[in-house]
Amino acid sequence: MESLASWFAAALGAKVPAEAVVFIVSLLPVLECRGGLLVASLLGVDIRTALPITVIGNMIPIPFLLLFLRRLFRFLKRFRHFRPFVEKMEKRAASKSSALSNGEFLGLLLFVGIPLPGTGGWTGSMVAGLMGMKTGKALLAIFLGVLLATLIMAVVSYGLLGLLIR
Repeated sequence: MESLASWFAAALGAKVPAEAVVFIVSLLPVLECRGGLLVASLLGVDIRTALPITVIGNMIPIPFLLLFLRRLFRFLKRFRHFRPFVEKMEKRAASKSSALSNGEFLGLLLFVGIPLPGTGGWTGSMVAGLMGMKTGKALLAIFLGVLLATLIMAVVSYGLLGLLIR
């Protein structure tokens, strides 16, 4: 993820305002707020500016994913070229959803909020959709998870850990 974040910072940082690069990176799957904060740190964006930009950027696609992902997957499965990709994504989300089914709200919040590879708002939306979780409940859990992930990554990306330990 760091190499992707560095690439975005280098490729777009000289051509586009730093805040716009942070926003764009935060919108993208895999990178999300984690990558957005890394880019913000690399481009020297003040943390007070970076935090809301990354949260907003990360959250914009989530309601659409929650509302339309299952329909989109059903549609794409009709085409043989897309079917393997969709089935792989469904299988991946299903494997994650079984671990979350008991405490689905808290499980989804922590799944999105703990910045590990393969977690985040995009995957959390797929998991919530495949679990049949109510949209409002899933949206709140994912939002709180994005806030948690953003705070954790702010500590890491901006070197705040050293300030907290002192």
